[in-house]
Amino acid sequence: MSESMIYNQTFSSDLHISADVQKEIQQLWQDRGMSDMDLPDMQLALEEGLANAIKHGNKLDDSKKVTVECYLDGDIVRVVIQDEGEGFDLTDVPDPTLPENLDKPSGRGVMLMKAFMDDVLYNECGNQLTFIKRCTFNS
Repeated sequence: MSESMIYNQTFSSDLHISADVQKEIQQLWQDRGMSDMDLPDMQLALEEGLANAIKHGNKLDDSKKVTVECYLDGDIVRVVIQDEGEGFDLTDVPDPTLPENLDKPSGRGVMLMKAFMDDVLYNECGNQLTFIKRCTFNS
């Protein structure tokens, strides 16, 4: 099976619009039979990725856009989220598990995505996130 795009949307940096986009993508995953074990992990990564793009990437500037694409290749799901921000250096994100960072909210989303996805990648400038997970789909 070859990879096919099942979702492609560009929208303003607005958390309410993002919530609607998340519902649309989650419905696509459910309609294709994504297992109840994988769906919460995918939902979490999608929510965190979009929130980071809107809040940190585009700085809640609704004149800037976020693009999200979702691909399916057999049991492999790939999601690409890109913002119009300047990007970031992943090495600058504090480790939320270190004692000095336990009270800081920064870095938790990235840590959770890395924990639940098979692969989490950023482009060179840091304004595009790709996460990949091999999922179980019920027939």
